[in-house]
Amino acid sequence: MVKDEKGLNIAILHPDLGIGGAERLIVDLALGLKSVGNNQVTMYTSRHDPKRCFKETSNGELDVHVAGGYFPRHFFNRFMVICAIIRNLLAALYIIFFSGQKYDVIVLDQISASIPLFKLFTNSKVLFYCHFPDKLLTSRTSLIKRLYRIPIDLFEEFTTGCADQVLVNSNFTSSIYKKSFKHLKNTPSVLYPIINTNEFDKTKQSHNFSNQPIENNIINPIKLDDKEFFLSINRYERKKDLKLALDAFSVFISNNESGSKGKDDIYLVFAGGYDTGLKENVEHLQELKDKAKEYGLENRVIFLVTINEEQKQWLLLNCCCLIYTPSFEHFGITPLEGMYAGKPVIAVNNGGPLETVVDGKTGYLCNPTTKDFADAFNKIITDPNNSKKMGINGKQRVNDKFSFKPFAQNLNTIVKKL
Repeated sequence: MVKDEKGLNIAILHPDLGIGGAERLIVDLALGLKSVGNNQVTMYTSRHDPKRCFKETSNGELDVHVAGGYFPRHFFNRFMVICAIIRNLLAALYIIFFSGQKYDVIVLDQISASIPLFKLFTNSKVLFYCHFPDKLLTSRTSLIKRLYRIPIDLFEEFTTGCADQVLVNSNFTSSIYKKSFKHLKNTPSVLYPIINTNEFDKTKQSHNFSNQPIENNIINPIKLDDKEFFLSINRYERKKDLKLALDAFSVFISNNESGSKGKDDIYLVFAGGYDTGLKENVEHLQELKDKAKEYGLENRVIFLVTINEEQKQWLLLNCCCLIYTPSFEHFGITPLEGMYAGKPVIAVNNGGPLETVVDGKTGYLCNPTTKDFADAFNKIITDPNNSKKMGINGKQRVNDKFSFKPFAQNLNTIVKKL
């Protein structure tokens, strides 16, 4: 596709513009497409809450339209995948028949269901960003669930194969893509998610956490100004394995009660995406609170929900280390944020972190066990000079490999070749 001097008219369709790694990626993708060649970019989504989103989607920097959101997200906390597919199809139909726009390129991610509609009813080129095959993100605990997933999995593979180009977020995801979609012959290209370092640098810090529900403010985070704390940033979902961080912190505290750092000097802060409309978020947060109380650490573990960018900035810049616990995560943007903030990162030694964190140089890659993580916690605290050096190395690595300018240039090269 040859871009004329007016640039391309591009639509981006994303299921839920909330706060998470996939949402950060799609926002950066929109900004990257806007930054080069006078492209016009419009974002569509089935859900956009101005109180729970990245600021670029609510401050007018990006043009966001909600479509298909009138269809329920679930029925009694069931059929979430089916509902998500229907909402995606409804949004696609709106773009095709009611938006009043003719787009040169359609960019989709997470849900591939509507790709055939765009190929059938428009002349648009379709670019699909596959964060991870959806068929691998679901449990199959019952016969009904296994049967229910068979047509959905086949449909995912068929619709993904209809895209003109597929992108993935890591070599790890590329290998999983090939194993999962055995009938597809196309080889996806890797486009790493990045840190928008310019936006990061411009973001003001805020340690005003007055927006937090009282029951989560176990101690006032402002009092952490002169404290050391480990930081975990992830959604309150069981698959994120936040309990691993809590278990390891408990062991670390027990092992250091009589050491130079007493347990009163160090804290663990969880800051996660949280939606009261999602049953798992509510349940898992309570599970973690109960476990912290069981360990006798209710005054040393702090739970923050749906933090804004300014609060996140303060936490990243003031923690002693970032903890990343999800196993076999397809990429994981959070370690990059910790590294750019100049902090060492403790992460699992599988999945995306193998391509972002350099063991012993920018942090520690650990087996996902309580002992290994607790040992890494101890290394961070007992060798502050090395921890500082790893933080410096991490920031340099992000600047060299995971920053906005090369990301935008690579993305626009891909789009122009469609």
